[in-house]
Amino acid sequence: MSLFDRSPIDAQSASTRQSPLAERMRPRALDEFVGQEHLLGAGKPLALAIAHDDATSMIFWGPPGTGKTTLAKIIAALTQSSFIEFSAVLSGIKEIKAVMAEAEKAADFGSRTILFVDEIHRFNKAQQDAFLPYVERGSIRLIGATTENPSFELNAALLSRCRVYTLQALSETQIVALLTRALADETRGLGTAGVAADEEALATIASYASGDARNALNALDVAASLAAEEPAQRITKKIAAEALQRRVLLYDKKGEQHYDIISALHKSVRNSDADASLYWLGRMLQAGEDPMYVARRVVRMAVEDIGLAAPEALNLCLSARDAMHFLGQPEGDLALAQAVVYLALAPKSNAVYTAYGEVKRDIEATAAEPVPLHLRNAPTKLMKSLDYGKGYQYAHDVEGRVADMECLPPSLASRRYYHPTQEGRERLLAQRMDEVARIRQSKRG
Repeated sequence: MSLFDRSPIDAQSASTRQSPLAERMRPRALDEFVGQEHLLGAGKPLALAIAHDDATSMIFWGPPGTGKTTLAKIIAALTQSSFIEFSAVLSGIKEIKAVMAEAEKAADFGSRTILFVDEIHRFNKAQQDAFLPYVERGSIRLIGATTENPSFELNAALLSRCRVYTLQALSETQIVALLTRALADETRGLGTAGVAADEEALATIASYASGDARNALNALDVAASLAAEEPAQRITKKIAAEALQRRVLLYDKKGEQHYDIISALHKSVRNSDADASLYWLGRMLQAGEDPMYVARRVVRMAVEDIGLAAPEALNLCLSARDAMHFLGQPEGDLALAQAVVYLALAPKSNAVYTAYGEVKRDIEATAAEPVPLHLRNAPTKLMKSLDYGKGYQYAHDVEGRVADMECLPPSLASRRYYHPTQEGRERLLAQRMDEVARIRQSKRG
C-alpha cells in the first residue's frame, strides 16, 4: 500500500473506542482547536499562512500537549496534502530519506506531501542536513515539532528555511473547556458513558495538567472509569485526585525548563523573596532534579549575591550541601530549604563578584607585568643582590599595621576594584577600608 493513500483525517476517523480519549478527541478542524489564539486568531500569522496555502516549511515549538501534531494534521487536510508522520525517537534518518525520495516522485504528478517529524531535535545537526535539498526544491513541506529551543537544537541552515511558530501551554480555563467537551461528546468522547463531573473536579485535573491537554484528557478518562464504578457515577474532586495520583510537573532536567527554573530560583533569592525562592526550589526537587546540582547552585548564590554582607551564608550553604549528602532525600530537602530562605532574607552584596570581574578584565586588557621588586621573595644571595625584596615594609612593624607601599603593578597603581556596600557586615568592611586609606594618606603626608 502506498504511503500516500490516506489523509490524516481519514486515518483519524478510523480510530476506535479502544483509542485513548486524547486521541479520539483530537480536533479535526480549526474551529475545534482550542488555544494558540496568538497564532490562529483573525489576522494572526499562522492563520494567514493557512488561508493563503503558504507552502513554507514550519517548526512548531512548544510544551507537550499544546497541539503541535494536531495542527500539522489539520494543515494537511486543509491543503489536501498527503500526511506522513514520523517520530525522531522511533525512526531513523535513513527511513525518512526513503519517504522523502518517494514524495519527490509523487510531486512530479502534482501530489503534495507534508512530512511531520515529531521531536525533530532528536536528530543531530548533521542528520538534519538530509532535509535541506527536499525542502529547498519544494518536494516536501516539512513540519517539525520540538519541545526544545530551535535556536539551540536545530541546524541553522534548516532553521533559516523554516518559519518557527511558538505554541503556548494551555490555560486552565481552556483545558476545562476541552474536558467539558469530551464529557458531552457522544461520538468520540464520554457522552454515552453516563458520567458527570463536578466543576471543582475538572478544575483539579486542569490545574494538575501543567498546560498539557493530552495529560488532562487521559486523566479524565481514568477518572470516568473510576466514577463509573460508583453509585452516583459522578467525578468528584476526590476521584479526580485519585486518578491523578501525583502531579506531573513540566520539567526536563536537560532542557530549557531546567535552566528557566534554576534562573527563577536564583533571581528570587537575589530579590529577597523567600516565598518564591522556596516555591522554585520545591519545583526542582519535586520534579526529580539532582539535589546536589541544586546545592552547588545555592553555594554559588551565597558567593555571588550575598558575599561579604553576610559571610556566614557560605558556611550555611556548604553545611546544607553536606546535610543533603549525608541524609539524602526527602530529609535533606529541608536543609536546602533552610539555606535558600536564609539567602533570600540575608543582606545582599555583589561587590566581590563585581570586583573580581574587573580584575579579570584588567588581566586580559593589560600586559602581564612582573611582580614589583619589593614584593618578591629573596631566599638567596643572588636574589638579594638583584634587589628582590628591597624596600619591603613588614606591616606588623609599622604604626597602624598599614605600610605606605604600593602592591599593584605600576600600570595599575592605586586601582580600586572592591567597593563594599553599606549592607550587613560589609558596612564594617567599608569603614575599615576608609580607615586604611586615611592611615596610608597620613604617612604619605
